[in-house]
Amino acid sequence: MADLSVNICGIDLKNPVIPASGVFGYGREYEEFYPLSELGGIATKGTTLNKRTGNLSPRIAETPGGMLNSVGLQNPGIDHFIETELPYLLKKDTVIIANIAGSTPEECAAVAEKLDSTDVHMIELNISCPNVKQGGAAFGTDCTTASEVTRHVRRSTKKPLIVKLSPNVTSITEIAKAVEAAGADALSLINTLLGMRIDIDTMRPVLRNNVGGLSGPAVFPVAVRMVWQTANAVNIPVIGMGGITTGRDAVEMMMAGAAAVQVGAAVFEDPYAPVRIAAEMNEFLDSRNISSVRDIIGAVKPW
Repeated sequence: MADLSVNICGIDLKNPVIPASGVFGYGREYEEFYPLSELGGIATKGTTLNKRTGNLSPRIAETPGGMLNSVGLQNPGIDHFIETELPYLLKKDTVIIANIAGSTPEECAAVAEKLDSTDVHMIELNISCPNVKQGGAAFGTDCTTASEVTRHVRRSTKKPLIVKLSPNVTSITEIAKAVEAAGADALSLINTLLGMRIDIDTMRPVLRNNVGGLSGPAVFPVAVRMVWQTANAVNIPVIGMGGITTGRDAVEMMMAGAAAVQVGAAVFEDPYAPVRIAAEMNEFLDSRNISSVRDIIGAVKPW
């Protein structure tokens, strides 16, 4: 049995597999399948300052090798999360990562400030959200705005701060370095790629929002490339995600430089995916006589 434990920003995880934000809710439904303590951690549903109802339906669509979503950060708001969901999660013997979002740097900071007095283990800041002060452009597509929102949140909390990066950029490494300089303790990537499908019978987009985020196996090679580039450009831990469906995928992502992984779309097809992936990672390590998963982090040998 290999040692699957990892440490991110001083926080110990019993294994490196974390259900990604938006696919696992608050874990209640999945606890019917297995104890949440089997997970390395849980990244909670993206939470905003106030309740959000999300986008109009249809807002999820299947695609070859993945799915599109345009849910629109539907959530009950930070006060409900702190009062109702967080106490439940903190009893589950796993690391809880609160994913947060907002429409302005000040709103993101206000959410983080509320979490600072709780026992949540880490905060993950989603900078793929539109910044209403900048005409709706996503925070994470520009070094200046990415730095600004990170600095605001950094000043509002002492919790370890993970910043979740958008892949819809020209240079992922420039954004990563800007966010690191602004105070991020770790990075997670990739968020979804922007995509679109059209119903040729109705001549309308399949999603009511016209475009949405593409996730699933189709994005995996892009995610591996961006994780590898980012891990070699920054001095803080990188959490890799994007299309991971098997233990071998997770091993590949960690060899690219990820210190842990998040599993997203795979959970919709297989609720057991996170615990299965951890078990498959263990099988791989044992088959290679590798005693610790930490030994494979960044182990790729470029030509």
